[in-house]
Amino acid sequence: MSILDPLEITDTHVVVRVPHLSAFGLVWDIVKRLWTKPVYSQVLLFLGPPNPETQRQKLKLFLLPSNIHLEEVSKRQQHCENIEAPSKCQLIKDESYTVHCPQAIKIQPKTAQFYLDFGPNYHPTFEIRLPTNTQEVNLTVQDQRKTEVWEYEVDLTDPAVREENPARPQSGSPRSRLTSVRSQFVGSVSEPVLNQLLDQLLQRGIINQEEMDSARARTRADRAREVIDMVRNKGTQASSALIEDFRMLDPHLSRNLKLS
Repeated sequence: MSILDPLEITDTHVVVRVPHLSAFGLVWDIVKRLWTKPVYSQVLLFLGPPNPETQRQKLKLFLLPSNIHLEEVSKRQQHCENIEAPSKCQLIKDESYTVHCPQAIKIQPKTAQFYLDFGPNYHPTFEIRLPTNTQEVNLTVQDQRKTEVWEYEVDLTDPAVREENPARPQSGSPRSRLTSVRSQFVGSVSEPVLNQLLDQLLQRGIINQEEMDSARARTRADRAREVIDMVRNKGTQASSALIEDFRMLDPHLSRNLKLS
């Protein structure tokens, strides 16, 4: 400790000369980091449905402790598609982190603290806004010392659809694509096509007899809602199968909805 003599005193401030910095202050950040034990954590990614009007889509990034089950988070993100990625990383409780993505239009917030969030509500740590035609993005998570703690190149296109037509880029997963056309599908699909779709889904084993009978007992519009919602909730493969069958049964409407 040393006593500093003031060089100038005014109504608002005091000017002093500091000949050297405290060695304790210089090394405190390093010591604090050594004393703070990192937490085994995970990075989870969820891609939201594309917005046809703005031509934008949202990629949600979660920073969570590693013992949080993916299924628990997915329940809160029913209209989004989980993107599988190597998720393991080590984060420090209450420290600030940033996300960097060259392809992003906007990233919100600019910085966020990592909390030991154990639910039941799981909110995205970051929201990344992207053009709907984006096929791949480079994501990096950095700590407050600009050190990279997680990095991954994310493929946003659906492999099954990309193999069918590699020359034409696809935007979003099958589930998100069905979500984006839900209202148009409900308003336009015919009753005969709906019945054939139910038969195909039953034959594929995607739905059971009870689910098919329940859908058939409804009006055309309600039947369409039940078909698309029921299939979306069953995941990527079921959604992809519905798109494929719909494309074969009604090519014209499928093209209008940009599902072909």
